[in-house]
Parts: sequence; C-alpha cells; structure tokens
Amino acid sequence: MLLPIVMLSLCAIGGAAVFIFLKIQRGRSKTTENLPEKTANEFANVREIHGNLLYTLDGMALCFLKISPISIDLYSKNEKLNLMRMLTAEMSSIQHDFQFLAVSRPIDISPLLMELTSLLTTDDLKQKELLKQEIAEMNAYAISGEIVERQFYIILWDRIDDDMQRELLNRAKLFAQNFIDCGVECELLPQQEIVRLCNLVNNPAYTHLEDSDTEPTIPLIAP
Repeated sequence: MLLPIVMLSLCAIGGAAVFIFLKIQRGRSKTTENLPEKTANEFANVREIHGNLLYTLDGMALCFLKISPISIDLYSKNEKLNLMRMLTAEMSSIQHDFQFLAVSRPIDISPLLMELTSLLTTDDLKQKELLKQEIAEMNAYAISGEIVERQFYIILWDRIDDDMQRELLNRAKLFAQNFIDCGVECELLPQQEIVRLCNLVNNPAYTHLEDSDTEPTIPLIAP
C-alpha cells in the first residue's frame, strides 16, 4: 500500500510544479508584450554621431582613438624594455579616465587575391595550377571569416557642456601624440569610422568590407 501512495504524492507534487512554472512563464510573456518598442539608437544609448564625437542619450560625448598594432616578436629584449619605459613615461602624465577596447574583425585579403590573379598570366602550367589552388583556398578563408585581426581602441568621454567638445578633442589629440612619440601609430576616428566601430561591436553580422550608409535611420527592435 505504501508504494502507490508515494507514487501518487510524487505525481501531485510534479503536477503542481509544472502548473506554477507555466503560470510564471505566462506572466513573463505578458510583461514582454507590454514593453514599448525601442529603437536601435535607444538600445545602444546613441543619440547621434557627428564629426569625431559620439553623443549618448544620457548626456555624454565620446571620442575614439585607433592604435595601430605593432609586432614585437622581432624586437630584442632591450628594445622591448625601452618601448615599455617610453610608453610608461608618456602615459604617466594622463590623469583622466579612459577605456581600452580590443575587437576582432575580418581581414581584407582582396589585395592578396588581386596579386595572385595577376600572376595567372604565366606560361608555366604547374605554377598556374598552384596559383589557382591558392586563390581557391584564400576565397574559402574569406567566405568562412576565419581570418581575423585584433584591433585596438582607446575611448575617452566627458559630460556635454559648452567647452566640452574642444577640451575633449584636445585631450584625445594629446593622448594620440603620446603613442606617436613612442613610434606607435594612433589616430582620432572620424565619423564614418565611428559608425563602423559601433556596427562591429553591436552587430555580429557586420563585416568591415561593407560600405556603411551613415544616413540617419530609425530601425525598431521587436519586443
């Protein structure tokens, strides 16, 4: 007699748990349906991008510096130490906040493909066959998106006021000059490049080979 009672009790507890779970899920669905539609700009906290600045909805302005990567594999130990000391000395004067951002993006291998294609005019049949195989392999890499490179950015920001724009841009130029003095290329991103960076960070389907349209649009995100 004990086994049937235990089985009935377990069934009753399981049914109650399923009922409570479905009720909670139904409540969440109703809450989601009542959410107002939100634009992509509101979702990403972007009001507008103008010149070298990105303006946010919460009253902040941001500018972006792109640091060109360098390979230190061929540097000697002393050269590495000297570069570290120079960067440390230059950056020690910075007294304001900044954010370091590293992202991966596909590499544009179209120049390599064009060069390989131009070599197909050779009369050597074996060389021509090898070139065709290499081009096919490069095309496969490009389609798969497996060839990526790391890109590095510095983000500076300040609250919007009358003198903010000039002060923020001067601060960014001085920051970039610190890297340039150490032999590392650094540039202030213009409007088009800021739009591409936002797409690269927020849109996983984005590829930098596209010619982005920076005209204002109002896409809506479905709830």
